[in-house]
Amino acid sequence: MSAKAISEQTGKEFLYKYISSSAAVQNRFYYASVNAETDWDRLTQDHPWLLTHRLVVKPDQLIKRRGKLGLVGINLDLQGVKDWLKGHLMKETTVGKAKGVLKNFLIEPFVPHKQEEEFYVCIYATREGDFVLFHHEGGVEVGDVDAKAQRLMVGVDEKLTEDQVKEQLLTHVPDDKKGVLSSFIVALFNLYGDLYFTYLEINPLVVTQDGVYVLDMAAKIDATADFICKAKWGNVEFPPPFGREAYPEEAYIADLDAKSGASLKLTLLNPQGRIWTMVAGGGASVVYSDTICDLGGVDELANYGEYSGAPSEQQTYDYAKTILSLMTREKHPEGKVLIIGGSIANFTNVAATFKGIVRAIKDYQGPLKEHEVSIFVRRGGPNYQEGLRVMGEVGKTTGIPIHVFGTETHMTAIVGMALGHRPIPHQPPTAAHTANFLLNTSSSAATPATSRTASFSEAKTTNDVTPPKKSKAGLPPAKATTLFSKHTKAIVWGMQTRAVQGMLDFDYVCSRDQPSVAAMVYPFTGDHKQKFYWGHKEILLPVFKNMADAMKKHPEVDVVISFASLRSAFDSTLEAMQYPQIHTIAIIAEGIPEAQTRKLIKIADEKGITIIGPATVGGIKPGCFKIGNTGGMLDNILASKLYRPGSVAYVSRSGGMSNELNNIISRTTDGVYEGVAIGGDRYPGSTFMDHVLRYQDTPGIQMIVVLGEIGGTEEYKICQGVKEGSITKPVVCWCIGTCATMFASEVQFGHAGACANQASETAVAKNQALRDAGVYVPKSFDELGDVIKTVYDELVASGTIIPAKEVPPPTVPMDYSWARELGLIRKPASFMTSICDERGQELIYAGMPITEVFKEEMGLGGVLGLLWFQRRLPRYACQFIEMCLMVTADHGPAVSGAHNTIVCARAGKDLISSLTSGLLTIGDRFGGALDAAAKQFSKAFDSGTLPMEFVNKMKKEGKLIMGIGHRVKSINNPDMRVQILKDFVKQHFPSTHLLDYALDVEKITTSKKPNLILNVDGLIGVSFVDLLRTCGGFTRDEADEFVEIGALNGIFVLGRSMGFIGHYLDQKRLKQGLYRHPWDDISYVLPEHMSM
Repeated sequence: MSAKAISEQTGKEFLYKYISSSAAVQNRFYYASVNAETDWDRLTQDHPWLLTHRLVVKPDQLIKRRGKLGLVGINLDLQGVKDWLKGHLMKETTVGKAKGVLKNFLIEPFVPHKQEEEFYVCIYATREGDFVLFHHEGGVEVGDVDAKAQRLMVGVDEKLTEDQVKEQLLTHVPDDKKGVLSSFIVALFNLYGDLYFTYLEINPLVVTQDGVYVLDMAAKIDATADFICKAKWGNVEFPPPFGREAYPEEAYIADLDAKSGASLKLTLLNPQGRIWTMVAGGGASVVYSDTICDLGGVDELANYGEYSGAPSEQQTYDYAKTILSLMTREKHPEGKVLIIGGSIANFTNVAATFKGIVRAIKDYQGPLKEHEVSIFVRRGGPNYQEGLRVMGEVGKTTGIPIHVFGTETHMTAIVGMALGHRPIPHQPPTAAHTANFLLNTSSSAATPATSRTASFSEAKTTNDVTPPKKSKAGLPPAKATTLFSKHTKAIVWGMQTRAVQGMLDFDYVCSRDQPSVAAMVYPFTGDHKQKFYWGHKEILLPVFKNMADAMKKHPEVDVVISFASLRSAFDSTLEAMQYPQIHTIAIIAEGIPEAQTRKLIKIADEKGITIIGPATVGGIKPGCFKIGNTGGMLDNILASKLYRPGSVAYVSRSGGMSNELNNIISRTTDGVYEGVAIGGDRYPGSTFMDHVLRYQDTPGIQMIVVLGEIGGTEEYKICQGVKEGSITKPVVCWCIGTCATMFASEVQFGHAGACANQASETAVAKNQALRDAGVYVPKSFDELGDVIKTVYDELVASGTIIPAKEVPPPTVPMDYSWARELGLIRKPASFMTSICDERGQELIYAGMPITEVFKEEMGLGGVLGLLWFQRRLPRYACQFIEMCLMVTADHGPAVSGAHNTIVCARAGKDLISSLTSGLLTIGDRFGGALDAAAKQFSKAFDSGTLPMEFVNKMKKEGKLIMGIGHRVKSINNPDMRVQILKDFVKQHFPSTHLLDYALDVEKITTSKKPNLILNVDGLIGVSFVDLLRTCGGFTRDEADEFVEIGALNGIFVLGRSMGFIGHYLDQKRLKQGLYRHPWDDISYVLPEHMSM
C-alpha cells in the first residue's frame, strides 16, 4: 500500500527536524518513549527534562480520541507518570470494535494554556489537490470538524501563501495570532509536501505568547516515496492498527516483499482461526475474503494476504511454508481448511508458483494431516494445467485431501465447498483449452483473413480512433472516446520482450494487417533491432535509446505502454506527454508515489491524454489491440474469445480480476467489446466514470460491467450518471471489499487504494447506493456471472443484441521457450566439455628466487602482490587475491570467452592463439566491470553522495551501475562466490567503508528487482579499493592510481586465463573435431526494407 500511518513520535520527529517557519515551534524533540522494558534511570539520563517539567503521558498506538477515552495523563510529575502507567501499561483495553494491549507510551512536557489558545489544523490529499482544514476551537471537544472547519483547497503543484491562509482559514482568529498561525500553517503545508505526507492532523495546536506547541498529532506518509525521502525519513517503522498484534511472520513476509519484484503480503487476523487463505492477486484476495465473510466465516478467518507479480518458485515456497507453519501450531476441533485461490493470471507461470507451494506442502505433510487440513485449489493462467496436475498429484502421494479446479469452475466456488455450503464435485469438468496453440497448417506466411470485424450487435462501422470531441474555448482538450482500433500503433518503454511478443501474437490471431508495436524504447542500450515472431515468421522491431528518436521515426504512434520502474515511470511519462501525437499512455508500474501520480493526472487532463494505470496490467479491445500482458497467454485469449469483439464492456481496478471478468463475460454473453483495468492505486490516471462514459458513447457496446472496490467515491459518480440519464445502457456493478466492515481492526488490502477512510467509501455503502440508483447489483461476487447473464439474455430477447455465428480464429505456432517449459521438446547441446574451475600454471616472481617464495609460503597472492604492487602484502590480502583468482578462474563453457577458446582449439589452433581469442572478448559486457565498479562506487562515496542519491542519479543519466546485477542469481538465490568473498573481507579487512556503501546500494536496487545484486565483479572491485586504501602499504594517491591504471581488471584477466587454458587442454584431450554451428539455431532474415 502507499499511505501508511506512522506513530505520533515519528510524525513529531519529522516535524521538528524539517519544518521551516518563522513561528517559534516550542518543545522541539522534548518527547520520550516508554514501554514495559524501559530503564527509567537510563531514560532520565537521556531526557533530564523529565525530572524538572510537569508531564503528559499517552499511548502512541494509532488510537483516536485518547482524551475522551481517558487514556491521557495530564500535569503529572515523573512519579505521577509512573503511577499512572501502572494502571495502563500492558493492560487490555477496547477502542471501538478493536481490543488490544497498551504497550507503547509517549511522555511530553505539559503545556499550560487557555482554551482559546487551542486550534485545529489538518491537511489531507485528494485527487485534485490537498485540503487544508482549520478550526479556531481545537481540543478534545472539537466535534465534527468536517462540518465546522474552514477549508482551503490547494491544487496539485500549487503553492499555499500566508495571505490565502489569513483570508480563507483564519477569519475567526484574533489578529495578534494570525501572523504566527499563517506562517506555521504554510510551513506545515510545505513540510507535508516535501516529506510526502498524505494526511497530517494536529489537535490541539496551541499558540501562546511563547510560540507554537504541537500537542497531539496523527499522520500518514506515502510509503512508496521511500526512494525519494530515504535520506530524511531514515528507517521508518509502521505500527499495526490498534487491536492487531505485529507478528514476526508478517515482518518476514514484508522483508521478502521488499527484496522481490513480486508482491507478497500477509496480515494475521486470528491465528486460532480454522480458515486460511493463500490467494494470488490483490483483487482476488479481497474477493475470497468477501466470500468467506458472506458465508459466515468471518470469526474463523485466520489471515489476509496475497502473492502476485510472478514470484519465483523459491519465493512462493517461502511464502507458503510461513502460512503452513502458522496454521499447524494450534489444533481446531473441526479441522482446518486452506483455500489456494486466484483469478486467471495474466503473466505469472502458475506451474512455477505451484511448485513452490507443493514443496512446502510436502515439507509440512505430517503437521497438515495431524491438524486435519483440507486444501481447495482454483487457478487459471499460463501453464495452469500443469500447476493443477502437480497440486493434485501431491494430494494423492501425501494423503492430504486436495481438491483441484480450473477456469471451468467459478472463482469463489471453492469457498462454498470448503465451508460446506455446496457439494464437492467428484470429477470436475475439464475445460477445453488450447495450451498447445495448434500449429498453422497453411504454408502461407501472410496474415490470415479476418474472422470477424464487428461485434455481435453492431452494424459495420469503421474501426478507427474516434477523434476527440471539440472542447469549448478556454477548456482543456477533450479526450478520445475510442482509444484503440485495428490500426493503433504503440511504443513500448522498457525491454519487455515477452509482453511485446504477446501483443504480436494477439494481433496475429485478431487478423491485424500489421503489428501493433511500432518500436521499443530502452535507455540502457544503443539503437538496435530486436527479433520477434509474426505468426511463424521472424520480424525485427527497432529499439531506440531515447524516446525523441522513436517518436520522430514513428509519427503514426499514438499509444505509449510504459514498463518503466516505479523510480523512472514519472519522468518517462512526463517525457511521453510532450509529444502531441500521444493520446493514451498505460503505466504498468506499481508503487509510484501518489504525489507524482497526481501531477501526471493534472498534465494529462490539460493535454487531453488518457492514462491507464499506474499499478495495472492494462486493457484489451478484442479484435483490435491489447496492452502488454493483458488477457494472459494465447490459450486464455482463445478460451475467452478475446480475438473478436462482443457486446459487453467492462472496467475494473484489478488486473487479475479483469482477466476473470474476461472469463465470466465470455461464458455468459457473446463476449467482451473492450475492457480496462484502471489500476489499484488511490489515484488511477483515469476513473471508472471516464471509461463508463466512453462506453456509453460507443455504438458497439450494449451493456457495461464495473468491478469496483472499497475505498474512494468514484462509484457514486456512476450512481449520479444513471440517475441523471447520462448513462442509459444497462450497468452491472459489484464493489469488492464488503468484508472490511466485519473486521474489528483496519485491514489494508492488496491495492493501495483499497482502504475506506469514511463510511461512504465502504463497499457495502457503495453497493447499496448503486442498487438504489438502478444499477444491476448482485448479492455477492458469486452471483455476478448470473446477473450479467440475466441482463444479456434480456438484451438478446429484446433484439438489442443479435448473436453472430462463431468463426474459428487463426492459429499461432508455439514459442520454443514455452514448448520447452511445457516439456514438449528437447535439444542436444552444441558441444561437450568436462572441466570447470581448472587451475593453470603458477605465476612466478621475477625479482626473487622461487625457492624464497616457497620458503616464505607466500603463495600466489604474495607473488602477485610483489609483481604487481611492488609490496609485500599482509597475509589476509594475499589470501583475498588468491580467492579472487579462484572464483574468477572459470564460469563454464557457455560464456563468450570460453566459447571462443573452445572453437579456436577445435579449429586446430595453438594454445596462445586460442587463449588470445578468449581474452579479446573481455570488456565492459564481459568481465571488465571490476575497474568500472571500483571507479563508480569510489567517486560516489568520496563525494558524499547517499546510496539512494547515487542510484537515482545513475537512473536519471541512463547509466548502468557497474558491478550490480546477475542473469541467474538474485537476493533470494545468492551467488555463493560473492558470499564467500564478502564473509572473508568482513572478517579480515581493517575497514570496509566502500563495501558497506555498495551493500547499501544493493539493498535499494534489489528492492526494485531481486537479481540486481552486487555481483562478483562489483564485490571484488570495491573490496580491492578498501584493501588498497586501508592495508597500510599505500598512500591514498598510490591506491587511486592502481585503480586508474587497470590493476583490478588484471585480476579477472589472470584468473580467467587459467580457465581458458583449461578449456583448450580439455578440447584437445577429448579429441573434439571442427565445430560448426547448427543452421537451425540461426535466424536467416531479409534486409529490413524487404522483410514485411
